[in-house]
Amino acid sequence: MLFKRRGKVCIPLEEAIERGSLTRLRPVLMTALVASLGFVPMALATGTGAEVQKPLATVVIGGIVSSTLLMLIVLPALYRLWHRREDVVTSAAADRVTMPEPVTV
Repeated sequence: MLFKRRGKVCIPLEEAIERGSLTRLRPVLMTALVASLGFVPMALATGTGAEVQKPLATVVIGGIVSSTLLMLIVLPALYRLWHRREDVVTSAAADRVTMPEPVTV
């Protein structure tokens, strides 16, 4: 299966997934890192209100880490599986289609 890149060049599915993943890697990691580091002081707090802040910070940091892993690892894998399945269905449908006989006049 080929994908158009900005309407110009067709590239294979594997290459499109790899390029897309590498393009998004740095922005996603930087955003997750900054957000997680912002909650570290809250997660390590021991003063007044720490019994509320610690669980909240832990949950937020865990959510950021898990969503980052899902976005960078699971999403490209699911995309690959989805389009391979679509490609199998398309090829199976193409096998069932028969060309009409030419008409001679």
